[in-house]
Amino acid sequence: MKKQSVYKKALLLAVPMMIQNGITNAVSLVDNLMVGSLGTESMTAVSIVGQLIFVFFLAVFGGLSGPGIYGAQYYGQRNKEGYQNVFRLKVWITAVITFCGLLAFFTMGSQMISLYLHGTAKDIDAAKTLQYGMQYLDIMMIGLIPFAITQIYAGSLREMGESIKPMIGGIASVAVDIVFNYLLIYGKCGFPRLEVRGAAIATVMARFVEMFIVVIWTHASVNKYEFLRGIYKTICIPLHSMKNIIIKGLPIFFNEFLWSGGIAVLTQCYSMKGLQIVAGLNISNAICNLLNVVFIAMGNAVGIIVGQYLGASKFEEAKKTSNSLRWFTAALCVGLTVVLILCSGIFPQMYDTSDEVRYLGQWFIIITAIFFPLQGFLNVLYFTLRSGGRTVITFLFDSVFTWVVSVSLAFILCKWSGLPILAIYAIVQSADMIKVIVGYILVKKGVWITNLVV
Repeated sequence: MKKQSVYKKALLLAVPMMIQNGITNAVSLVDNLMVGSLGTESMTAVSIVGQLIFVFFLAVFGGLSGPGIYGAQYYGQRNKEGYQNVFRLKVWITAVITFCGLLAFFTMGSQMISLYLHGTAKDIDAAKTLQYGMQYLDIMMIGLIPFAITQIYAGSLREMGESIKPMIGGIASVAVDIVFNYLLIYGKCGFPRLEVRGAAIATVMARFVEMFIVVIWTHASVNKYEFLRGIYKTICIPLHSMKNIIIKGLPIFFNEFLWSGGIAVLTQCYSMKGLQIVAGLNISNAICNLLNVVFIAMGNAVGIIVGQYLGASKFEEAKKTSNSLRWFTAALCVGLTVVLILCSGIFPQMYDTSDEVRYLGQWFIIITAIFFPLQGFLNVLYFTLRSGGRTVITFLFDSVFTWVVSVSLAFILCKWSGLPILAIYAIVQSADMIKVIVGYILVKKGVWITNLVV
């Protein structure tokens, strides 16, 4: 396959994912900006809860990713029965993760938020931050269910090369979120002024709208998606044939869960330097997460395309595709770096907070932006390894590294060094160079090249 057609195929798959994921992050950004206008405590509370819910989101993503590898390969093999069994397995996995997530937030929500409030800051009231955080979390828990259902369908459609429907559902959800954020946070047009609770209600409404659009539209177009015809005739799965998928998928689930937990703990480590650090990181994450959807979507596209080639035993095409898209993604991220640096001085001014928090937000954005090309390259390495079912390697490569290296490094530097927080943040980010070197060697050796569904 020519390089131009490889890029075109990847972009046709990735761009709708970029738009959908960008829209999802835009929902968070809108919440962030509107809640940020209420004061630093409200903004920090929403940020902390968002970090905790992020762990749930990644747990769902990780739980579905293992079966997703097989879904892409079964589709490449044109194996309808195998594909449907994978879909049903996704339903069971998502139900268990959602139940556990709701139980954890319901019983330990206050304690989890409090972990981030041990630092001090003269302009931020910790007790008020906890109060706002609980108001936000209590409502946001409702939205976990439609989010999880949407991910089952969106992932299954993408494995068939369809990413338009999830994108349109995402566009509708952000429109709902923006409108009702404005109405409910500020109490406009006769609606009550609910502030933080209003932001949560608007987000939950948006999640339900997205779910209804994706699910109903998919089943209305079942003639097009023949693999989903009769999908609910049974929800039973043949454990003998699903055992390998579950075994292969568990490392991915634990990887995503532990990695996202590691990111949450990293923020908690940084918070030891003061509550203003959490607020500054919130500003940075709001805009950086909006743009990092580019390399996340490209990684997903690489995983799907390479997985389809592997399922069809086209190993040489898989190698060439991975190599071409790795450098292409890094090049795209250079452009994102420039955009973020240009925005770094303007974006923090949109928040009603202290000059110190704005200054920290600006420099967190710049440091994160500098490492974007590295993250883009790394993300494609990760999805390439995962596409061949090398889930134990990716587990070591990602979450084990996060806990053993990144979290340990951040904790030691924040606890016992006198370094300023910006220097610590840059050092922790630069540690990912180790992952790039190891991952590049593994991919070049071809340890991932295998057909899982022969």
